[in-house]
Amino acid sequence: MITRFVLVLVAMAVALLVAILLKRRTPDAPTQGGYQLPTQLDRSDFPQSHVPWIVVLFSSSTCDACANVLSKARVLESSDVAVVNVDYVEHKQLHSRYNIEAVPSLVIADEHGVVHKGYMGPVKAQDLWAAVAECREPGTWSGPCQDHSQ
Repeated sequence: MITRFVLVLVAMAVALLVAILLKRRTPDAPTQGGYQLPTQLDRSDFPQSHVPWIVVLFSSSTCDACANVLSKARVLESSDVAVVNVDYVEHKQLHSRYNIEAVPSLVIADEHGVVHKGYMGPVKAQDLWAAVAECREPGTWSGPCQDHSQ
């Protein structure tokens, strides 16, 4: 009887030791980097720097989602809003300058280059249009303007 009890205790101790060793061997999850949108633009980097608002889409000609976001943004062009497509293939230096690591990345900036709103990835047309309206005239939309959505 005592022998069985000792064997059970030894088996439990071995199982516990194996569990501890396996837990130690399991590597931690990889560190996840977070892509960042710029918070400030140098308006002289973009055409139409005199327009009060600028919507800048950092994109790539090889990205289908980018073309979709660009078509939604183009609707916003007016005398007060410029829409600029910064294609990676054509403007690698601007992607590097603003540390753009993922496309599509879109930002809405004022005449001083301060980014008021941004999107990473696909965006719904109504969300984009409402965000520009809210940035231009606060109170026109129920959502926040300065939240730099990602």
